[in-house]
This record gives sequence, structure tokens and C-alpha cells, in this order.
Amino acid sequence: MMEPRLFRKILIANRGEIAVRVIRACREMGIPSVAVYSEADAESLHVRTADEAVPIGPPPAVESYLDMERIVAAARQTGAEAVHPGYGFLAENSEFARRCEKEGLVFIGPRSEAMELVGDKVRARRAMEKAGVPVIPGFNAVQGSAGEYEAAARKLGYPVMVKASAGGGGKGMRIARNAEDLGPAVDAGRREARSAFGDDSVYLEKYIEDPRHIEFQVLADNHGRTVHLFERECSIQRRHQKILEETPSPALSPELRRTMGETAVKAIKAANYNNAGTVEFLLDAGGRFYFLEVNARLQVEHPVTELTVGLDLVQRQIRIAAGEELGLNQEELRQRGHAIECRIYAEDPRNGFLPSSGRIELLREPAGPGIRLDSGISEGWEVPVYYDPILAKLIVWAENRDAAARRMAAALEDYAILGIQTTIGFLHDVVGHAEFLAGRTTTSFIARNFEAWGRDNENDESRRLAMAAAAFAASGATGRPRDTGRAAAKTATPWISLGRWRIGGGGSHGV
Repeated sequence: MMEPRLFRKILIANRGEIAVRVIRACREMGIPSVAVYSEADAESLHVRTADEAVPIGPPPAVESYLDMERIVAAARQTGAEAVHPGYGFLAENSEFARRCEKEGLVFIGPRSEAMELVGDKVRARRAMEKAGVPVIPGFNAVQGSAGEYEAAARKLGYPVMVKASAGGGGKGMRIARNAEDLGPAVDAGRREARSAFGDDSVYLEKYIEDPRHIEFQVLADNHGRTVHLFERECSIQRRHQKILEETPSPALSPELRRTMGETAVKAIKAANYNNAGTVEFLLDAGGRFYFLEVNARLQVEHPVTELTVGLDLVQRQIRIAAGEELGLNQEELRQRGHAIECRIYAEDPRNGFLPSSGRIELLREPAGPGIRLDSGISEGWEVPVYYDPILAKLIVWAENRDAAARRMAAALEDYAILGIQTTIGFLHDVVGHAEFLAGRTTTSFIARNFEAWGRDNENDESRRLAMAAAAFAASGATGRPRDTGRAAAKTATPWISLGRWRIGGGGSHGV
């Protein structure tokens, strides 16, 4: 017997791979979906995947994806009952959640009051301190004078971290290693926070040297039940932004995992939080952990949890928003195997990870047992300059960490995007690095091991690419791919016609 539909229709207030991910979850649940899109995204995959699509304005996000009036109007126009915000844009905007509530639209996320609390980093720190959750020693004034910040930094001891009160994603963060650094760090942090969040409030935390970034996925229903779905390690970062995540963390013992998980549940309850959320911690070399923040949304890295725990988090979000009980007990939840996710960005790792835009001339995607690809792109699509440069997420699962790392390396070798710069080659070298394989993954991993990545072999890579392009052009003249065992493929590509080769650093497969 078919299950009653939880919502008549859901509008997805986002774009790219996360919009496609949510649309597919809706389809599995028998719920029609509505995509919204800017003029720059008219030909995007999420527009073609949804049941309906509504234009919401010009390319700049403030005139489309961040425009609450246009989003609400699109929901009204299409008869949507609920709004899924994805991540980014309005996903953690308590004003938008409140607006949906007032309009009678179900916001698929936490209540606006809980979002408001955890979205204010200083209020959240105070709430956690009151609940007995360990927080990083800090200075909670957000509009202090220069003298007050200096006095607080001396008391905390250098280095200190300047952080945006309304922040996230590494925006507004600056390290001050001495008194001379502090003033410029506060000023720069305020400028960036004002630009990113419209709020220039900053506070100070004691800087933890070379920690691991560990977060716990949590689900909380509207009936008082809260469980955690174990940890994700997100220490591999560039510019304080994650680029690779995995679970389980190689750093956690069963006892530490249990303690941190229980603390995460305590933090969520202290914020009176419902729906899916993530509690982030820093773990120092001595095994001490500190509350960092609550992310009030679906995380980019949620698939690694899904693959190891066996739950669909988007569907769980929808069910909780519809008022269903969780139906899960902590004692019943288990982790199985190991999962790794690599974020595929339109960025140039050789050039400070600068965003790269342009037309995707050729796309070859990996597939096979234990491989999942959450993608928002297609061949021939023009990558716009207006939005976050994430293109896709490549996730692998295997019985253990070594096998997962090998599977990820192989999948990245089979992944190719031509026409723009991407992080594929860089990530391949990360998962093959001896320190990664040994589990020594702290937040300084990229700076410590990859500062000069690509510079040494740039000329070799350019030469290889030129050779590949020339050889591809030559094979195209005949219209017959060389037989490499994959000749049944319908589209001639450099990979099919030339055999295995790769882009980006440390190439082991010549053309």
C-alpha cells in the first residue's frame, strides 16, 4: 500500500548539486518538486531535473536566490506547501525561516528561534557554557574597543582567532599571532563579515594550534527525541573551508566517540533545536575537544554519514518537518565501513584556488561499486561566475579506510572535466599522500604538504595536456576511438580514445 504523501509539493530554494540531491529525494517520496533559477541557471541540471521550474531574477544572488520575496512568491505561484533551503544562500537565515512560518509554508529545517540562537556564535557560546558543553576560551564582546580586544587577547594568550559573530564557512576569520597582528586582523575580519553577512560583529577565541575538525550529525524531531549519527572528520581544508571529509575519524577511540556524541546531543538540546543539524568541535593533540558551532542546515558532507549509517538525511528532514517521530534509538544506530567525500570545485589549485568559470567542454564521470556522485553539472553547461564554485561531490564507500582511499583515487582518475580548472587532480594527490593514508589529518595538512603543489610539474602537465588535445584531434578526424576495452561507449572522448591518463599533478598515466 502506498504511503500517504507528506507534502503536496516542495520548493527547493537553492541551485546546483544540492538542489538536484533534494529533488531526487522528493521524487523517491512521491512528492512533486519545484526548482527556482536565476537567468544564469536557465539551462542548469537542477532546472531540468525538477517537476516544475520558476525563474526568480537576474544572476546576482541578492537579486534571485537571496531574494526572499521572489522565493515566497514562487512557492505561492506553484502551490508548494514546504520549502527546502539546501545549504548556503538562505539556509541559515532565521528571518527567512520566520517568513516561511508566517506565510504558512513549512520550512524544512530548524525553527526560526533555534536558528537565531545558533546562528549568533556568541549567544551560542554562552548557551553551551551554561549547559556545560566545553567551549574554546574566548572574549565574547562583539563590538569591543581596540583596547578591550587587546586586553582580552593578552589574557587569552597569543595566538588568538578573530571570528565573525554571524559567520561561518571561514568568512571573517583571521589569526593574530601577536599584538601587532591583532588590530589589522579585527579590522579585516569586520570588513569581510560585513560583506558576507551584513553584520561586522567579531569576537575572539584562543587559537588552537593544528587541531582536527570533528563534527557530529544530529537529528531531533518535534517530539523531544534527539540522536546523533556519529562523526565526520573535516580537517582537510583550504582557506578554513573543507575540501575532503570522511567517517569514521581515524583519531577517535570508541570511548571518545561516545563522549563527543553525547556532548553533541546535549548541545542540540540546549539550543532547543529540531530537524537535522551538525555540532562542530575542535579536537586538540591531547584529546581535548571544544564546541565550535552548530550548523543549522544540511551539510555539504552529509553523504558520508548516509553511506555509513544507512539513512537518507534529506528524507529524514522532510519527515521531521511533516511532524513524524524519528523512530530511532541511539542504541540501534551503527557505523558500517568507511566513507570519503571529495568536493569537486571549479577552482585552480595551482593559483591559490581561485574560482574558474567557463563552458564544460567535456565531462566524464566515474561510476562503479561503492561510488556515489552528487553532481549539478552537465556537458556543455556554462559555469557561472556568480555563485559558490562547487560543481559536484564524489563519495566512495568501502569496508575500511585503506580500501576507501584506494577506491577514491581510482574514481578521481576516471573523473574528467575539460574546459575549466577543477580540484580533481589536487584531490587525487591528497588521498594518495602518505600522511593522509596514515591518518595524520589536521587542519594544517594542506599548508604543510601541498603549499607548492603543481608548481614543480606545471610544465609537464601543460605538455601532457597539449599532447592529449593533439592526439584527440587526430583521432577525431577518423571518428573511431581506439579500442581500449571501453569501445562500447557512445561518446568519443580523450579518455576513451587515448586510454587512461589524468590531469593535474603527479600524473602516472602518460598519453
